[in-house]
Amino acid sequence: MGLIWAFVERQTNLWKRYWAWEIVWLAYGVVNTLAITFIAEEVGKSGFAAAEDVPGLILFLLIGTLVWAYLSAVLDDVSLVVTWERWEGTIEHTLMAPVSRALHLLGMGLFGVLHAIVRTLLIFAIAMPFFTVDLANANWPAAVAVMAIGTLSVVGIAILAGVLPLLYPERGAQMSFMLQAVLLLVSGVYYSVDVLPGWLQLFATVAPTTYILEGIRAALVDGKGVGDLKGTLLALAGFGVVLVPGGIAVFAAGEAWAKKTGKLKRQG
Repeated sequence: MGLIWAFVERQTNLWKRYWAWEIVWLAYGVVNTLAITFIAEEVGKSGFAAAEDVPGLILFLLIGTLVWAYLSAVLDDVSLVVTWERWEGTIEHTLMAPVSRALHLLGMGLFGVLHAIVRTLLIFAIAMPFFTVDLANANWPAAVAVMAIGTLSVVGIAILAGVLPLLYPERGAQMSFMLQAVLLLVSGVYYSVDVLPGWLQLFATVAPTTYILEGIRAALVDGKGVGDLKGTLLALAGFGVVLVPGGIAVFAAGEAWAKKTGKLKRQG
């Protein structure tokens, strides 16, 4: 745990050094949350939906934007681990230090989760005064359980995406962002998965983010408890058990290949 926390502290210091960018991404998260959620207000004002349906639509979109703000922050911090090291010129020191790759990646994952929690809570606090939402029926313990278990699978995906900059120094970071875009499309962030074409719904069934969003909406909107969400929690646990060790193993193999072929420090 000491070694894992050391990577958290290192990334925290790096985060402080780039505080201006953090303000930029916080502002972007707030504006994106407001812009998307105001769509519900416009739909009600224009008469495209009944007035009694607008609060439900606001809550649906607000949950989607906030959950995605959290998930994308975790994906960014972990999947860009190699890119950050190249920017800082520390990649050789880090990847050749006598520390197991599993501890390194778990430390980065823990930092990503803590960072995402702080940013998402700030977005939530700033955005909430703009809307009136009813969370009286929300089951918060169930929502926290879904997010906690689901986060493991997201960290696993992010570690897998982090291999791409190792394998493709010129375009690996761009490929990582493309993976995020696919998850955004198929996971039902701003709409129900049911509206997707059938072939895209197949991708939704194998995306852990789909189950995270559905589970959190069920807990916060419908008030479902942990027992009611047993299937969702088991599915997310299964994803995590496969993706985290699998991601670490794939990353280690990609690292060995990058060292052998001289791509470790290459920028392009």
